[in-house]
Amino acid sequence: MERFFGGNPALVLLRLAILSLIVGVVLAALGFSPYDLIQNIRDLAQRIYDMGFAAVEKAFRYFLLGAVIVFPVWVVMRVLKMFGREPGTEVAETGQQKR
Repeated sequence: MERFFGGNPALVLLRLAILSLIVGVVLAALGFSPYDLIQNIRDLAQRIYDMGFAAVEKAFRYFLLGAVIVFPVWVVMRVLKMFGREPGTEVAETGQQKR
């Protein structure tokens, strides 16, 4: 148990209680309350959640913008490849196949 706490558990808990009291006094002097902190944490989580979906939406818009160009070019290239010569079967000037 001492290994987990980093020392005698009773002393560690006492130090944590004293430190919590000191931090609480400082925060109260600055005008913070536990409810404000909890609400601020909730607001932060909500903003991060909203930002995450905004980023996904923005990425999807970028995908669509690129797809408007990329997919038609790909289709045209595939069609040209179907009706054109296969790579590696071009005929050289001597009439022999290149490999």
